[in-house]
This record gives sequence, C-alpha cells and structure tokens, in this order.
Amino acid sequence: MSIAKRVRAVRNALPQHVLLEAAAKTRRADEVLEAVNAGITILGYNYVQEAEKIQESIHVNVKWHLIGHLQSNKVKQAVRLFDMIETIDSEKIAKRVDKKCRDIEKIMPVLVQVNSGREPQKNGVMPDDIIPLIRKISNLPNLRVEGLMTMGPLLDNPKKLAPYFRLTKQLFDQIAKENIVNTEMRRLSMGMSNSYQIAVQEGANLVRIGTALFGPRQ
Repeated sequence: MSIAKRVRAVRNALPQHVLLEAAAKTRRADEVLEAVNAGITILGYNYVQEAEKIQESIHVNVKWHLIGHLQSNKVKQAVRLFDMIETIDSEKIAKRVDKKCRDIEKIMPVLVQVNSGREPQKNGVMPDDIIPLIRKISNLPNLRVEGLMTMGPLLDNPKKLAPYFRLTKQLFDQIAKENIVNTEMRRLSMGMSNSYQIAVQEGANLVRIGTALFGPRQ
C-alpha cells in the first residue's frame, strides 16, 4: 500500500478532534514529502540533526515537533527548528529552552513528558513530580506549557498500555483544574502505530504514528 493510502486510512480511522503526527525517524525525504502531500500537517522527529537535514532538502508548510529526548547541547538548534517540543522532562532543560528562545525572540509551546510506567531507565517525569515541575517552569516567559506526552512501557500487548494512558489523562485533567499561570492543557500526545486506538479511547488528542503510515523500516 502506498504512503498516501496509509495516511488516508489512518486519518479516516481517527476522530476529527485527534491530530495525526507522522513520526518520520529514518524516513527518506521523498517518503516524508509523499506523506505531507497526502495531508500530514505535523512531522515528529526524534533527533535534531535528522530534522535539520530533512528541512534542508524539502520545503513544506508543516509543524515540526521534537518527540525524542532533548540534550542540553542540542537546545540552540532545536528551538530554531521546531514548532513544539514534546519532551520537556526537567527544570534544567526547560530553563535552557527558555533562554535560547529568548535569544531569538520566540515563544516555544511545550509538552511535559510523563514517565507513566515509572521506569527508572526511561526519560520523562515521574507522575508525582509532574505538577510541581509545571508550577516551576510555568513562570518561564519564553515557554508555554500546552499539555503532556507519554510513551508508556514496551509491552507485548498494546491493550496493556491502557492504564498508563489513563493515568496520563488523569494528570492532564488535574493540571487543567489547577489554573497554573501560562499553562493551557490543549494537547495530550499518546499512542503510536500499534497503540494509537487504545490511546484515543483513553483521551489522546495527538498521536505519533510511523510504521502505520510509512510501512516497516528498511
């Protein structure tokens, strides 16, 4: 099946309020372009360098999201390249993003990454630490907290991810009620190719899909 047909099939399967983000890691420029021509409006990249390379080779009117871990030494590049950073996971990285955005007079929408599986080896903020962190970073003038993102643990059966997505949605709703300054809970980014249907059932309104759009990686 062509990429264009896959994109249309996934879009037709999603409720209207759910945004589709193409997770384009390792995909060629022509594949990315085909997805955009089929209606993709958000491209998600795990690595700053890869996004930069694709941006240099194709010029398209889309939103660029960082969906991989952001290292301190890549922040200056990241704030120039991306329209949203979905993986804020510490006060230190939030402050660095704020500073580099200030340098280029940019306000960066961000999502805070939740370590919903409480896995010590994984990136993301532990659920109990989410609200305290958002309270700290909400005062940063060049950041705008717009929601949460989670991956969930790597499990054999995607249906088993439901409790982790549910927990993240509960946090999302709780933060929305807190009325924290400079914080507007608009985006709940959860679910990938094998789990996006479960994520949507649990409240996701942004899904990050790669294989289901582009086919298996070579």
